[in-house]
Amino acid sequence: MLLESLINKATQLEGNTVAVAAAEDEEVIKAVIEALNRNLANFILFGDKEKIETILSVYYEIKNVNRTLTVIHAESNILAAELAVRAVSNKEATVLMKGNIPTSILLKAVLNKQYGLRTGNVLSHTAVFEVPDFNRFTIVTDAGMNIAPDLEQKVQIIKNAATLARAIGIEYPKVAPIAAVEVVNPAMQATIDAAALSVMNKRGQITDCIVDGPLALDNAVSAIAAEHKGIHSEVAGKADILLVPTIEVGNVLYKSLIYFAKAKVGAVISGAKAPIVLTSRADSAESKLYSLALAICSVTK
Repeated sequence: MLLESLINKATQLEGNTVAVAAAEDEEVIKAVIEALNRNLANFILFGDKEKIETILSVYYEIKNVNRTLTVIHAESNILAAELAVRAVSNKEATVLMKGNIPTSILLKAVLNKQYGLRTGNVLSHTAVFEVPDFNRFTIVTDAGMNIAPDLEQKVQIIKNAATLARAIGIEYPKVAPIAAVEVVNPAMQATIDAAALSVMNKRGQITDCIVDGPLALDNAVSAIAAEHKGIHSEVAGKADILLVPTIEVGNVLYKSLIYFAKAKVGAVISGAKAPIVLTSRADSAESKLYSLALAICSVTK
């Protein structure tokens, strides 16, 4: 299993601690316990201490754990977010994780000018899928942060995704800017941006990856479809990263892969001082575990 390999890799990386904001959630706790039992990282859980410890008492089963678990009380979600972000900012933790808290509250703390995790770069959502019958990772970006990114933002989204791809072993990722068609159409902004990104890559403005587009989804991931349409490219049929034009496209693709294709996924927010595990409250404990492994693998020290 591809995503299982990330868990194995994460267990080999020492010195990682995850700060969880508002950890009083069953699926979050299940993921934390599984991560502890598999020696992924240490954990600091911020939130309602009584509720967290109640959930822990039901699910926590120690299995030769070599990692630490600390619970710190926070009176509110706002305080839990602040404390978790401060822990990462102060180097007490290397990964930030969203618990049972609205995304807006956590991101407000992340973007705080005093103690936040801003770098000046675009923050983007990067999802790594294990799709049945595919023998490689499929990376989709951005399905959760940037609504309608412009060309400059797309450049940074590619850089974030490519950095993550290299962290999980894809040394020179192939990037396909996705559009409805594979030719430039002046009436379709996605095709114009895709062509510009391809040229920027060839001229060295986007490095350490190969960018070619526009490509429709079929000829980005299927060599047969690309050959049938007469597309000859280093990326066509072999794309590692699918750059979607808008958040709606990304959201639909993300959920289609999960619900129709039965894909497994891990996802993080990239572009901050540390990786952020920002899974949906509807995501399973398994998905949260994969996201933790992905985040740990992408930590830079």
